[in-house]
Formats: sequence, C-alpha cells, structure tokens
Amino acid sequence: MVCVIHLTVIQQNWLNLHTAGLVVVDSGRLLLAYSNNKKAWYLPGGKIDSLENSREALIREIEEELSLIIAPDELTYLCPITAPAYGEKLNIMMRQDCYTYPLKGQVVQANNEIGAVKYFSYQEYLQEPILVPGVLMVYEQLTDRAML
Repeated sequence: MVCVIHLTVIQQNWLNLHTAGLVVVDSGRLLLAYSNNKKAWYLPGGKIDSLENSREALIREIEEELSLIIAPDELTYLCPITAPAYGEKLNIMMRQDCYTYPLKGQVVQANNEIGAVKYFSYQEYLQEPILVPGVLMVYEQLTDRAML
C-alpha cells in the first residue's frame, strides 16, 4: 500500500480551505464519494462559498453531488477535521466541519464530478491506492466515539 501525503517543500504560508463533509455510517461502514477529478474517495461535501455557513454549504453540495435533498434539522454536527488538502496545491490545509445524517432509506446517486458512492469499512478503505488524510481522521473520530 502506498500512502501519499503532500508536505510543504518551499517556505510559504499555509492557506486554509474551508469545507463541509457528510458522515453517513451504515452497518459499521462509512459512505464515501469517488472524485473523478482527484481520483480518490472522499467524504461527500465540498467547499464553503462566501456568505454560506458550513451547514448551508453541505446541503448545497450534497444536492449537487449526490442528488439528495438533506433535511436541515436532521444534520448533527460531529467534529472539525484539519488535514493537508489532498489533490490541491501544496500548502493548502483543509478545515472541514463534519456532520452526521441518517439516510433513512433515501437513495444517493453520483452526479457531476462524483463517479461513484460506496460504503467502506476502515479495513476496506485501507486497501485503496490513495488514502486521503481527512478521511482517515474521520474514521479515527468515528472509532473513538464508538460509531463504527
């Protein structure tokens, strides 16, 4: 297994990338979305636009990426994640607000730049050729909270 993590190689300040991510767990597995652009599995979600808060951004991104309408009152804040932003230029630090959501039988469908959606156990995710640091941190949070 090869784990690639981008580290700064020049003297330059880190830039923050504010994002929101959806955490859906079913039968001990985490729902991840495959980014066609970055060729890796990520939490569904994305960048927070100006004049948006993380909850609003997540609702918008999930509708765009997974054709799913989120019920705002069923989103529960889980934790913040801070990690080097995989697939971005060097010196970008992702700061992601993670929210849990119960799908309750709702269907998710890959849309736009998302090529597929799939549930992964932690061990299954570790077999992937690219391990995204932020996703690994979410697995750690879920394990610590006995949610997996």
